[in-house]
Amino acid sequence: MTGPQLGRPRDGIREVADGVMMITRAVTNSYLVTTDDGILLIDAGLPRSWSLLTHALTALRATPGDLVSVLLTHGHFDHVGTLDRLQREHHVPIHVHPADAPLVRHPYRYDRESSRGLYPLAHPGGIPNLARMTFAGALGVRGVEAHGDLLAGEPTLGGLLPVATPGHTYCHLAFHLADRDLVFSGDALVTFDPYTGRPGPQIVARAATADSRAAMTALAGLAATRATTVLPGHGDVWGHGIHRAVAEAVATGPH
Repeated sequence: MTGPQLGRPRDGIREVADGVMMITRAVTNSYLVTTDDGILLIDAGLPRSWSLLTHALTALRATPGDLVSVLLTHGHFDHVGTLDRLQREHHVPIHVHPADAPLVRHPYRYDRESSRGLYPLAHPGGIPNLARMTFAGALGVRGVEAHGDLLAGEPTLGGLLPVATPGHTYCHLAFHLADRDLVFSGDALVTFDPYTGRPGPQIVARAATADSRAAMTALAGLAATRATTVLPGHGDVWGHGIHRAVAEAVATGPH
């Protein structure tokens, strides 16, 4: 696993846990998870992560049509970028918390505490990452209809347990996979913030977070999973325990 000094992960595909492949494009992660119920996709990246997704599925001797479901942590544009193609061409069902379903339909209509246009002026370290995201299709994401039926505490396919982590969006979910001792933290806790270029466990910048105070409070829900491995929406894998990751995020605070 990666050590505590984390940097920007490179684009590519790698196995990061038993039956879990991480797909990274433009500092944004999605995950293929092989389960007894079939292959699941957690979050859907940016549009130009499509080729990486298909290559990862080929390595599993599968195709996009073999996906049994997409589970979304939230509906921001950088986590729903391949959904239109998955739904339109392969009829893959998409699931999200009911309060985030309208955001999946309109992935640019999200609340945030700071202007995303002015934020890079104060945090120029994020500009290269935002440029990479733009090149990967961040400005051309199409919304889709999703099943708004994921609720915290109610297990879903593959034994994944949704965990309430509101703040980044008002009803953001993480997913705990207890039998593999890992948690998919989405953007509730990241190890690299694309908006600032800052590495290490933290919540995402105010330019993309609806309620940073709530996001800080929600870290307790992640800590309660007691997972050893954290698989974030942005940044590299954290293999040093969720408690340590949360402690570092709390020490960093909102930005």
